[in-house]
Amino acid sequence: MITYDELHTQNHTITELSNVLLYLFKERSMCDTGACCELFYRCLEKVKEHIDLVDTNMYNKLLSHDDHKIQALARNFMSGSQEIKRIMQEYTKQWCPRKRSETLAIKDHEHFLKDSEEMSELVLQRIQMETEKLYPLIRGLSGDKKNVA
Repeated sequence: MITYDELHTQNHTITELSNVLLYLFKERSMCDTGACCELFYRCLEKVKEHIDLVDTNMYNKLLSHDDHKIQALARNFMSGSQEIKRIMQEYTKQWCPRKRSETLAIKDHEHFLKDSEEMSELVLQRIQMETEKLYPLIRGLSGDKKNVA
């Protein structure tokens, strides 16, 4: 059973990690630290876990609903999940060619910072859409204010 509190906790953790990383990434010398890399990989892992959890547990009821707008919303979220995963994969391929190494492969700091800010913005927008649209819709349909699935 997944609760809304668990989802909100995951979203808070991802937001916090993203904000800390963006702060650290602004200073080029911080990007090469083991602590920064550990946070970086933890953040990527948390985003993937969250998307997988939402994808696995939240769309079945919406996709089988009679209202086509609700079905479309579920398809849009599913499509967004796939797009975020694709972008994350490209991002990690470019900046982390050796998985779980203790350094990032940053040759162009400005480009890395720009890509990191865009990736973070994409994830944070997704979290906001879940919080403002997806969770309230599922709460309303199920009538359960505590448990998602």
